[in-house]
Amino acid sequence: MLIKNISLLAGLNPGGILRRRGSDMARLECIADAWLRIAPDGTIHSYGTMDSLTVAAEGEECINACGGMVLPAFCDSHSHIVYAGSRHGEFVDKIHGLSYEQIAANGGGILNSADRLHETSEDDLFAQSLERAREVMLKGTGCLEIKSGYGLTLPDELKMLRVIARIAETLPLTVRATFLGAHAVGRAYAGRQGEYVDHIIADMLPAVAAEGLAEFVDVFCDRGFFTTDETERIMESAARYGMRPKIHANELDFSGGVQIGVKHGALSVDHLERIGDEEISLLAGSDTVATMLPGASFFLGMPYGPARKAVDAGATVALASDYNPGSSPSGDMRMVWALGCIKMKLTPEEALNAVTINGAAAMGMSHSHGSIAAGQKANLILTRPLQSLAQIPYQYTTPWIESVIIAGKTI
Repeated sequence: MLIKNISLLAGLNPGGILRRRGSDMARLECIADAWLRIAPDGTIHSYGTMDSLTVAAEGEECINACGGMVLPAFCDSHSHIVYAGSRHGEFVDKIHGLSYEQIAANGGGILNSADRLHETSEDDLFAQSLERAREVMLKGTGCLEIKSGYGLTLPDELKMLRVIARIAETLPLTVRATFLGAHAVGRAYAGRQGEYVDHIIADMLPAVAAEGLAEFVDVFCDRGFFTTDETERIMESAARYGMRPKIHANELDFSGGVQIGVKHGALSVDHLERIGDEEISLLAGSDTVATMLPGASFFLGMPYGPARKAVDAGATVALASDYNPGSSPSGDMRMVWALGCIKMKLTPEEALNAVTINGAAAMGMSHSHGSIAAGQKANLILTRPLQSLAQIPYQYTTPWIESVIIAGKTI
């Protein structure tokens, strides 16, 4: 496939870097008036300026971008799209003033989703979740992390992870699976959190590993959920099965999750609405990606993660959707990009790097996803003609995507 007459080919990575951190996040390598060729195996073959374009090969599919831009597809490194039903009733509760923690205390929140999922067959859960995954793919996401965590029993956690595997087999986008049994304490263990942690370590982790269902492990390390000691126990046990940690941290309080995540070499620590200078300094001095979730802040009316301060300190910052039924019911990464600019004061270039190459880094996938270079997966977004890159987050509801290419094919 050949794409020609591209006004701006953005997100180039000829040096093969695996992340952009600190001041380097403002750097967006581009070529104006460009072409790009995709190899038959669905990877990027080559690119250049239009004056260097050779004649298309006989039978080669040719797309005329007509002055549109070509960008890397989004890499969404934090989602919970496998769930059953909806929690729109809690949406109304929030309007009436109930907090996230109050809703959870009243039997809503994560446990509500666990109850619904328990009653839903694997095939029905797959059908519901596949529709959401297809939707985010059509909106430009080419690499997606999906967590379990609405099962909270061994059979239901395995059911979720099998659904994630089926999504990966069905759709062309790249899917990474995370085991999040420590999302909340299952109802069967109410009042016995320590025993539930023991169950995760003794029973859940070995079963997940035996079926090869997860690359990563996650723990909700925050006030009212799991302690740093419990988080550390789970991470250490998961490491024996080759699962690298990605930690929910510092959404509700200064939980110590960042410190524990960095200590154990977590690929990312996520949320970070409540972090200070100590946490930012730790992240800036580590390879752990600071993943912030502006969609949750927008929906819940919470503070936004201090992305500007973290970038200025030298951290690697990613932005992700947190697509879930209770606190961020959208996987639209276009909106995440816009919120990164509007609410977190990142430049359009910084925010684009945060939703592409750094999102890929937060999934261990930046060697093959999140930027444009020969050999990278050809996951691309073709836009309508635009005056500048800044027009995208500026006109945040305008349907600027002309087409999406995943694994070298227009979807």
